[in-house]
Amino acid sequence: MNLGQYFASNVPSLKGFYEVASHVQQGVAALKALSSVMVLLNRYEFGLNHEEWIASVKPKLGPDASQQVRTTMDSTPDDIKLLYKVKAEMRVAVQSLLKEGGVLVLPTVGDPPVKRNSSKHMSAEFHDRALVLSSISSMSGCCQATVPLGENDGCPTSVSFIASHGADRFLLDTILDCYSLVHDHLGIASKLMPLEYANGDIDTSELLKEKGNAAFKGRQWNKAVTYYTEAIKLNRNNATFFSNRAAAYLELGCFLQAEEDCTQAILLDKKNVKAYLRRGTARESLLRYKEAVEDFKHALVLEPHNKAASLGEKRLRKLMS
Repeated sequence: MNLGQYFASNVPSLKGFYEVASHVQQGVAALKALSSVMVLLNRYEFGLNHEEWIASVKPKLGPDASQQVRTTMDSTPDDIKLLYKVKAEMRVAVQSLLKEGGVLVLPTVGDPPVKRNSSKHMSAEFHDRALVLSSISSMSGCCQATVPLGENDGCPTSVSFIASHGADRFLLDTILDCYSLVHDHLGIASKLMPLEYANGDIDTSELLKEKGNAAFKGRQWNKAVTYYTEAIKLNRNNATFFSNRAAAYLELGCFLQAEEDCTQAILLDKKNVKAYLRRGTARESLLRYKEAVEDFKHALVLEPHNKAASLGEKRLRKLMS
């Protein structure tokens, strides 16, 4: 999705900080305006908290810092009120976007870093662009964690995960579950030609699957089904997504749905042993013993020493005799 256009539509007070004509320009301008509001608020709050200290100590601040803080402190109450209004609207907009259990994954900054020992100073434009993505969590009150992922083409690389306000533990658990996957995909992506980025939904679907796995481990079966379903919407050609959702359906006692998902997984991958085992379990629960036996037998053909398949077949033969 286009975050800039989303914020332009859902944070109405931002319109007071930019003027553009086209819809595309509106999204870019909204993000720039958001970072500008963040900087103004930071300066105001810095001055508010340290005004007496600055007046008494008269510290040597960085270039233009004193003037910037002083200018913000001279703002009218209505100006400051508008800054906080943007912040309040941002919290509502991002909470609505993420809902319960949502995570936003973004580049930490939008540009490659300035080279070390470069003769050029960091330009104002680069500085402003670097703040754009970090302003999302700062202005919404959401929690953010930045995960370093090594280097790509000689440049340090990282991604940032953003979750709803107060969801710090959930965010850290999600990162632990997804870290290896993200790291692996970075290695693959760095070797691909630009044309091979055509399907941006692949990474997203894998992340949703990992979140489903985390929910499954936490015995949150309904939430796991939801995540697997979202992954399937993005990629219907992955047998694992269907097989994993079937496992969650089994835990919920939804045996028909589990059977359907396993059948779809088998159509996509004829050697998916877990799908045969889970379909056998679903059919056994539906009292369709003959079909269940066939599934367990098929699993044994693929994995002759599979204990679950062997026990399932023996158990059903006793029931049928």
